[in-house]
Amino acid sequence: MSWEGSNTVYSVRMIVYRICNRKHAGDLSGKGAAMFGGRWNKKGSPVIYAGESKEIALLEILVHAPRVLLPELDILTLAIPDSSITEIEKNELPNNWYDYPAPTILSEIAETWIQQGDSIALKVPSCIIHSAHNYILNCLHPAFEQVMVKEHTEFHFDPRLLG
Repeated sequence: MSWEGSNTVYSVRMIVYRICNRKHAGDLSGKGAAMFGGRWNKKGSPVIYAGESKEIALLEILVHAPRVLLPELDILTLAIPDSSITEIEKNELPNNWYDYPAPTILSEIAETWIQQGDSIALKVPSCIIHSAHNYILNCLHPAFEQVMVKEHTEFHFDPRLLG
């Protein structure tokens, strides 16, 4: 599969999904994650969290969103160059990797990955569904501009999910 940009053709294999607040959907700077930090990034490190499927992206939103203030949501379909993905397997993580709050070692692992700059994306297991994966995108990577928005649409949220 390839994506044709204005002058360049990028080979892509991995498609990932990001569900986010509509007013921030066009922002791929990672500023939101940098402001607060998270399971896979320290405060000050701009990254984007995405899921390998629309379903895991939705579950990630549900576990983090305030129940009474779920905003209007959009879904982004992102294409990542297949040559720029680093994977961390569950057996490489501490036994408590899925605990909440997240063990500090996870953000330290990801911080090392960010600083080394070897890849655009870090594939990590989901703490919600251990057989699913999330992708952390390094907004500071020199080739980050190769991450392409393939589709940006409104996401219909069924409020029964909060019931």
